[in-house]
Amino acid sequence: MGSVTVKSTKNGYKQEIKSEKHSFACDIPVDLGGTDSAPDPHELLFGSLGSCTAITVQMFAKKKNIPLEGVSVKLWEEKIADPENESRTMPKINRELTVEGNLTNEQIEDLKAAANKCPIHKLISGKNVIETSIKAAATKS
Repeated sequence: MGSVTVKSTKNGYKQEIKSEKHSFACDIPVDLGGTDSAPDPHELLFGSLGSCTAITVQMFAKKKNIPLEGVSVKLWEEKIADPENESRTMPKINRELTVEGNLTNEQIEDLKAAANKCPIHKLISGKNVIETSIKAAATKS
């Protein structure tokens, strides 16, 4: 897996994101103090999950010779009651796939199962560890 570096800019909360081969940005809405010049972090996360899902489904269909002509993925978040503490809520990500092609019900169910095997789905829904370290940059004199 490649690495990504995120760096703040002098433009409010806008962030520059650089991977090994690509550059893009993230920002937050104006009402939160940003400039709304790029997708916000939730949109980037949903974009990652949606695109990984679509790619996984397309690859599965190609491997199994399923006549998939197109796929789109819509994602949104809602708050639901936390089953472990009913006085609290927790996020729920809804993912709705629309598939195109002359597909049987069995093929559609197979594509749904493949969607759940998307690596980003596994990453954000499974057990994982995020380790944080911090260091001070050298000051410029």
